[in-house]
Amino acid sequence: MSYSPMHLLLDQGLPRSAAELLRQAGVDAIHVGEIGMAAAKDSEILEHAKNEGRAVVTLDADFHALLALSSASQPSVIRIRMEGLKGDTCAALVQAVIAQCQQDIQAGSVITVQDQRIRIRRLPIVG
Repeated sequence: MSYSPMHLLLDQGLPRSAAELLRQAGVDAIHVGEIGMAAAKDSEILEHAKNEGRAVVTLDADFHALLALSSASQPSVIRIRMEGLKGDTCAALVQAVIAQCQQDIQAGSVITVQDQRIRIRRLPIVG
């Protein structure tokens, strides 16, 4: 299987430093605060990610609901259900999720990350 670079958009609740650390590790990651979208609505962030071919990384459950309501098949959303992550811990966690779920992310999925568990659901979400 060939490696394909991952393109990520980190939401406001995540440390901005995580985007820089991910870039240093070879991941194309930007933080909403770096592109003037810190106060953007979730729907605007989803649209931006879709247009740029990026997966959204967030702490916010609303992204999953928006995707379900719209029957969208992109972008993928990685929801981290752990509060208070520092930049280095967040970046390492995201890299681990990419390593484990790369095909699912590229195919269009909602991924929920908890302490000892990752749940994956392919898009579109139906029923």
